[in-house]
Amino acid sequence: MGRAKLSEQEVSANLAKLPGWTIKVGALHRVFEFPDFIQAFAFMTKVALVAQAMDHHPDWSNAYNKVIINLITHSAGGLTANDFELATKIQKLA
Repeated sequence: MGRAKLSEQEVSANLAKLPGWTIKVGALHRVFEFPDFIQAFAFMTKVALVAQAMDHHPDWSNAYNKVIINLITHSAGGLTANDFELATKIQKLA
């Protein structure tokens, strides 16, 4: 599994493949906006199933139609391949 902390160069290369994602306070960060709360919550449910299957869970919040996601591997002290893999899967669900 990809639980080793990535170098800054590896982070930059992976980030370039994820439009809309940024690095914020050391985490992969993205805000998704939906037409309403129901669609935002449905998205979160889909992400939860993927995250559980990977055993890699996001730091996230929801405010009405917005879902704010931060991904970081706390045990590695930074970003890992797992964070980018989950972000890629989330991207496909959006």
